[in-house]
Amino acid sequence: MPFEQQYILPAVKTAKEMEAVLAAPYTYLVLLGGRLARLRPLIELAERAGKQVLLHADLVDELKNDEHAAEYLCQAVRPAGLISTRSSVVQKAKQNKLIAVQRMFLIDSGALESNYALFEKNPPDFIEVLPGIVPSLIQEVKARTGIPIIAGGFIRTPADVEAALAAGAQAISTSRQELWRLQVQQN
Repeated sequence: MPFEQQYILPAVKTAKEMEAVLAAPYTYLVLLGGRLARLRPLIELAERAGKQVLLHADLVDELKNDEHAAEYLCQAVRPAGLISTRSSVVQKAKQNKLIAVQRMFLIDSGALESNYALFEKNPPDFIEVLPGIVPSLIQEVKARTGIPIIAGGFIRTPADVEAALAAGAQAISTSRQELWRLQVQQN
């Protein structure tokens, strides 16, 4: 099972939020960017606490979002995985044997079809579907791609978490600290 039976992926933006997650019983967390110079120390802090960090590459300050930046993140920052909307960044993560998460925004049918074509050519390890509150599309993306789904965005309540999991999401990414405390079991 992906993420070692962990269904909530706490998403943090600050060192203070990181500290809250380090005390929690989670192995994986999402780091929503930050200052480039602070990333490696934060990841080292998490690693000392037995945590694995998925870094949102698109949100890193002071760094262009391209395959060269992704290579730098893979080699110098060394998170457990990268999250990005850019296929080239996701592919660079895979080449470096990191967890590769492709973010997919559910905007319209055309964007959905474009993403399906992209996933056929360059399949990521996971697809993060945003917003994660559309169960029918979570089901469709999972069925159409066969790639495990992370639901993110606009997940505000335990009922939202349960609906996304019931629709087939493997995990939920959320910055809502009240949801970090959930002990949700997938059906």
